[in-house]
Amino acid sequence: MASSSGITTSASLHSTDLYQEHLQQLLDQRKSKRKISNRESARRSRVRKQKHLDDLMAQLTQLRKANNQLVTIMNVTTQHWLNVEAENSILRAQIAELNSRLESLNEIIGFLDIENEGFAIDEESCYNAVNDSADLFMLNVNSSMSYMFTNQLPIMSSADMLQY
Repeated sequence: MASSSGITTSASLHSTDLYQEHLQQLLDQRKSKRKISNRESARRSRVRKQKHLDDLMAQLTQLRKANNQLVTIMNVTTQHWLNVEAENSILRAQIAELNSRLESLNEIIGFLDIENEGFAIDEESCYNAVNDSADLFMLNVNSSMSYMFTNQLPIMSSADMLQY
């Protein structure tokens, strides 16, 4: 019997070894599948991150372009504002000059009233004095207007307009 139990023990050890080997193969397969799965997951994660980075770079480019457009618009608006301020300054100076002339004319009229001692002033001379000051005003306005437009670029027509 000893020999029969020795064979049984040897067969059972062999079967246990096969079972152990089979379990080890299953564990190795699972480990290998897990490694492959983890690699795929990491690859998908890298692809997702790269896509997100590309999207952010595209958005950055678009925002920089919009920012440059806004800076250009702001610069043009600032230049227009400076031009208007310069024109306003000229107009304020003209107003001050005209007010000074008006005061001088009123003083002259006052002196004429005193010299004539109540006699009527020649209406034609008053009319001429007022017209002369109005002509002088228009001369100044026209010269300042021509000054304002000297910095303007000429308006050019395109070649396409000639087709019509």
